[in-house]
Amino acid sequence: MSHGDGDHERFAHYVQKDKIMASALDGTPVVALCGKVWVPGRDPKKYPVCPMCKEIYESMGPGGDKGKDKGGKDSGKK
Repeated sequence: MSHGDGDHERFAHYVQKDKIMASALDGTPVVALCGKVWVPGRDPKKYPVCPMCKEIYESMGPGGDKGKDKGGKDSGKK
């Protein structure tokens, strides 16, 4: 699990959409599909998608993505 170090910082990550909203309201950290933990704060559209998050998301298949949304990405960059 990463806490804001290494390659995870260079990517946008997949996170449950409701967790992104909660974090925006109260500042609690979120956990990406790949295990990265951070408080979102940057525009995820400016970064490539984390390959590990993408692989996990795609392996979930139809119906396995409840609460997941490609719009629910965040880069974690500060």
